Amino acid sequence: MAKVLSDITVLEMGTFITGPAAGMLLADLGADVIKIEQPGSGDPFRAFKGELYSPHFQTYNRNKRSITLNTKDAEDLAALDRLVAEADVFIQNFRPGVAGRLNVDYERLKEINPQLVYCSISGFGPDGPDKERPAFDSVAQAASGFLRLLVNPEHPRVVGPAIADAVTGFYAAFGTLAALNERARTGKGRLVETSMFEAMCHFNLDDFTHYLSAGEIMGPYSRPHVSQSYVFECGDGRWLALHMSSPPKFWENLAKAVDQPDMLDRPEFADRNARIENYEGVNDFLAPIFKTRSLDEWCARLAEGEVPHSPLRNPPEVLESAQARHLGLELKDTHPEMGEFRTVRSPLSFDGARPSEVKAPPTLGEHNGEILGRAKTKGAAE
Repeated sequence: MAKVLSDITVLEMGTFITGPAAGMLLADLGADVIKIEQPGSGDPFRAFKGELYSPHFQTYNRNKRSITLNTKDAEDLAALDRLVAEADVFIQNFRPGVAGRLNVDYERLKEINPQLVYCSISGFGPDGPDKERPAFDSVAQAASGFLRLLVNPEHPRVVGPAIADAVTGFYAAFGTLAALNERARTGKGRLVETSMFEAMCHFNLDDFTHYLSAGEIMGPYSRPHVSQSYVFECGDGRWLALHMSSPPKFWENLAKAVDQPDMLDRPEFADRNARIENYEGVNDFLAPIFKTRSLDEWCARLAEGEVPHSPLRNPPEVLESAQARHLGLELKDTHPEMGEFRTVRSPLSFDGARPSEVKAPPTLGEHNGEILGRAKTKGAAE
């Protein structure tokens, strides 16, 4: 794949997910992302589960180089300043005020490099009554109104991956790219700011639009009802998803696939509005039917009628699917110390060329010699 950001150098002082996710997205596009970490311990996500190379850390730190600097130390700060002078982007996701205490605030760094695009990520924004509140994924999801749309009221539990963390990283990278584009015209850097709260409010835009335009407060079943989305257990205990949407042909072909030619004559199936109004009735009618055959049998029948469907897959099932293999979704690399690294590639292609290689996440201080001319930090994974 074309490394479209190959001329961009990024300094990332990110920890956990939001900052590292933004850095990874830029690294996937070819930027030289130098991860700046605390000597000895590094990004706390390193030790989240598995010494200093946990799966959590690996997820968001591929295609990067790692150095260790203590920016409260004069010699290390001078080394950082030399890097800042030549860098294009600086990313940090500290709570408001922390960057200043670490000597890496925007005002100081822009004096060193006026062309620097400085990306600051916070939990609730740089100011306001909530600026000091600790923000974690579930907190940001809940505060933005998003989490209530995921919680099943009959069995209330927090479910799913770290959506707010990852989404905020996407918005931060998006804003950084926009500022780099402007800098190409003006020659001036920018302070790019986002927060988990703001990012998730925007990501939850459909919810707000329904309220602001129609006074409607959506619930966890609002979108599934309107989109006519279902999940059914099949006879072999595996699960199937349907997304029936609006076209009548989907329902006509579903009736054929499930051997229920008169199904659409039932009042709850009469038309789209009837199916939305009687969602539970539709679900209750179809659920026992799907238990009569295996998942593979149902997929074959539904595919024949072009009914939108998919098995509920786990990671090995996804990676072993014919489409994933065709697209080369899985990439591998071998780290000289940590061994084989496997990941899912960037989804972006340029001029038809898909990503075909990846660099394993770095060990702590792995590139101290290469970048700083000093030995690898103690405490790095052996």
